[in-house]
Amino acid sequence: MRPGPVAIGKTTAYLGIALACAVSITACTAQPSAPPVNVSNSGSASQTAEPRIVADELNAPWSMVFAESTLLVSERDSGRILEIDTEGNQRQVSKLNDVVHGGEGGLLGLAYQRPYLFAYSTAAEGNRIQRFEVTGEAGNLSLTNPQTLISGLPSATIHNGGRLAIGPDLMLYATVGDAGNESLAQDLDSFGGKILRLTIDGEVPEDNPFPDSPVFSFGHRNPQGLAWASDGTMYASEFGQNRWDELNLIRAGANYGWPVTEGIANNADYVDPLQQWSTESASPSGMSIHQDALYVANLRGERLRIIDLSSPSDSTEAFTGSYGRFRDAVVTAAGELWVLTNNTDGRGTPQESDDKILGIFPAKFSQ
Repeated sequence: MRPGPVAIGKTTAYLGIALACAVSITACTAQPSAPPVNVSNSGSASQTAEPRIVADELNAPWSMVFAESTLLVSERDSGRILEIDTEGNQRQVSKLNDVVHGGEGGLLGLAYQRPYLFAYSTAAEGNRIQRFEVTGEAGNLSLTNPQTLISGLPSATIHNGGRLAIGPDLMLYATVGDAGNESLAQDLDSFGGKILRLTIDGEVPEDNPFPDSPVFSFGHRNPQGLAWASDGTMYASEFGQNRWDELNLIRAGANYGWPVTEGIANNADYVDPLQQWSTESASPSGMSIHQDALYVANLRGERLRIIDLSSPSDSTEAFTGSYGRFRDAVVTAAGELWVLTNNTDGRGTPQESDDKILGIFPAKFSQ
């Protein structure tokens, strides 16, 4: 089930949530479900200390990933991949000169699985996923042996997807937006409005839900974040249309309803989100899980949302309006949460020295 223009290469603390049908990604089997919870208003988490500035003066940054102990950051508009040291110093590792920036297009998601860095970017013929070999030592990293694993993915100035992540099964996952054409989301012969699953060599895994297809789940509008709990449960954040943004629990082969439904619909044909938030308070983007708490960066909502995965309840919020738009969140080896602001992308209001990476210890959110 592959559309013609797409080519696949041979070499691819905390407080509150609604918990529904669980899934083990490695087994691709659904678990018992609980009703979803409608969350449009949330409490505020305790903020007893200001975050520290890890790095600043970034230009429209989009994604963060650790290559071993070195942080790599993508800049959407410039096409640069930067390494950032422990003092916040920046060094250009590479620049993708053929990246085509426009609207939400450009250099987007990064993922790392030794020795490879994966990058999702917009080229003249559409979105693509490339793989590079990371060589050298921290402070002098290089990207070599570029290979395009998949190309011709639907692209547009809106609903452009772009998140990459390595799952606990060591497969490469990618979010693809509907590129402004909502009919693509229900079309299994298109990769628009989907979450894809590939091997790190760009092949289709034999246990994917649709034979010979990288499609893992469908019926998405613009999925933006991916994360896995310690038990293998997979979560994705998603931009809605006019009413509801979503947190979804992802299972193999499931249909998440777009464009037929937005938010919780109680329709047996589709999987309802675990939580939904009004679009003005959310635009959930990158996210990370630490000690069974899910931390979701929000753009339009200008807040960090914290969700306790151990009990079904609503989410809490931190730093609302304090630092502008949040694009991504990662956890360091020391357990510090690093959150990426995104105020220089043309939709935010830049603050002094934006954009920044903020360092926060999750214990600061405990009551």
